[in-house]
Amino acid sequence: MNDSSASIASTVREKDTHQEPPQTDANMLPDPSDEPAADVEKASKPPFAGIDPSSFPDGGAQAWLAVSGAFCCIGVFQAYYQTHQLSSYSPSTVAWIPSLTVFFMFAGGPIWGKLYDNYGPRYLLLAGSILHVFGLMMASLCSDYYQFLLAQGVCSPIGASLIFYPAMSSTGTWFFKRRALAFGLVASGSSLGGVILPIMVDHVIARSGFPWAMRSAAFLLLGLLIYANLTVRSRLPPSPKPWSLVEFIMPLREIPFFLTVFAAFLFFFGMFLPFTFIILSAQHDGMSTRLAAYLIPILNAVSIFGRTIPGYIADKTGRYNTMIATSFLSTILVLGLWLPARGNIPYILFAAFYGFSSGAFVSLAPALVAQISDIRAIGVRTGSMFAVISVAALVGNPIGGALVSNEGGNYRNLEIFCGIMMLGGSVL
Repeated sequence: MNDSSASIASTVREKDTHQEPPQTDANMLPDPSDEPAADVEKASKPPFAGIDPSSFPDGGAQAWLAVSGAFCCIGVFQAYYQTHQLSSYSPSTVAWIPSLTVFFMFAGGPIWGKLYDNYGPRYLLLAGSILHVFGLMMASLCSDYYQFLLAQGVCSPIGASLIFYPAMSSTGTWFFKRRALAFGLVASGSSLGGVILPIMVDHVIARSGFPWAMRSAAFLLLGLLIYANLTVRSRLPPSPKPWSLVEFIMPLREIPFFLTVFAAFLFFFGMFLPFTFIILSAQHDGMSTRLAAYLIPILNAVSIFGRTIPGYIADKTGRYNTMIATSFLSTILVLGLWLPARGNIPYILFAAFYGFSSGAFVSLAPALVAQISDIRAIGVRTGSMFAVISVAALVGNPIGGALVSNEGGNYRNLEIFCGIMMLGGSVL
């Protein structure tokens, strides 16, 4: 073989040796250049398989229709049991109702997430709509503590959970670069519901009584859920896979996922305490019952902006960066404004500012999980995160109620506990 032939053969072998791997599902990873350069986790490529970012429409009629449907899925309202039907029970005992509500909202995440990954959102949304509305209808007939616990603490939130996960997961399949904004728009549905429903319930109770107030809320949600069932769709087809317990635990072995979940766990311990106790705390410090009833609507009204604006900013400056900033802001507001608050003005200001800062957590948490996950497994991974933090949501309110009872009705220790737990989550 002459020298020229040997050189050609050597060049061919060298090209074969350095040939680029074929583009398959196993290596279609998001290019870090497609994400905001300022985000803290962009220094290295995530070790998870994903779908090519260029395939995400990041808009279009079907994508925004899915967002609008998911927006209608998320809705909550505050009960007034502490001063009415269940006035004979301690704050810690009554607090188990909202705690169970939040717990069942999130605890079923791994199961519903896996069902979503295997079969898509349709049947989950349908079953959830039936259970959610049925639970609220049954709450209108309740008179004893255990009945409220079963209807509004178990049945209705299980239905809401079946609605929540398909809505959020389906939205994630349509967006990549604007994913945090899309999640924020979906999560703002609960804020809008938190503005309308408490005011509506308060006025209907005054005119027609508690049972018809609950039925009115149920009928309103039924109309929204019919629209959601018609519009929420996933861009990706279902991919049925065998069930495995390891599949739910394995994500926690990944350091980025574990730290994200643990930080959210600590933050969740305190995050819902102001929602549950701000009205009673304000009344304790002299605010009138009529004015205190508007604190939750104020909080939720501002939370609409808190769940959308930080999402838009996060897509530009980094989702983890934005989450860290808003989490520290929530902590500062609890320890620096709620704790020393005395009088109407500080409470109104706290409700408004806290509504904005805490709203970011709800919308950004799924975006963080989606960012470090294979989008085809987003249902299981998001569910695993929310299942872990549901434990914090379960025990947080009863602990807060016990702290109030031990202090003879003083809310100072509850506010300190809330701030410290949120600080721990913010630091992580």
